[in-house]
Amino acid sequence: MQVKLTTSHGDIVMELDPKKAPVSTENFVAYVKSGHYEGTVFHRVIDSFMIQGGGHTADLGKKTTNKPIKNEWQNGLKNVRGAVAMARLGGNPDSATSQFFINTVDNAFLDRPQSDGAAYAVFGKVISGMEVVEKIRKVKTTSKQGMSDVPVEPVVISKAEVVA
Repeated sequence: MQVKLTTSHGDIVMELDPKKAPVSTENFVAYVKSGHYEGTVFHRVIDSFMIQGGGHTADLGKKTTNKPIKNEWQNGLKNVRGAVAMARLGGNPDSATSQFFINTVDNAFLDRPQSDGAAYAVFGKVISGMEVVEKIRKVKTTSKQGMSDVPVEPVVISKAEVVA
């Protein structure tokens, strides 16, 4: 199953893995189909780590989400460059909702259990548009509204759609 994100920096196509990450994939696709991601931004961009989005509007307003899902971190998928994973709250393994991140480098430490006993669940990978991810990871960031690593110019997701 593939999802295309149309962003202000170009298109990113992701291949999701419903066999190894059925809960995360179903959750992500439900948000895609509901139009949740349209108008959201990559609100946390760390060049040597990842780009994170799916939960905030351009003015950093927080979007309403569905209930959190079970963490599928033991599915064998790894947080390597281009892998797409669920963002979650530290200290609460089963807290992922709509936010996701794309690894910009290999992040093996995210595959090891954190202090709360769980790691970060990968559910897909970028198969087209990694050059767009590269552009986004290089944007200038600042601190805004108590959040750090926020792009100075919003990186907007204008559309998210299941394409295959």
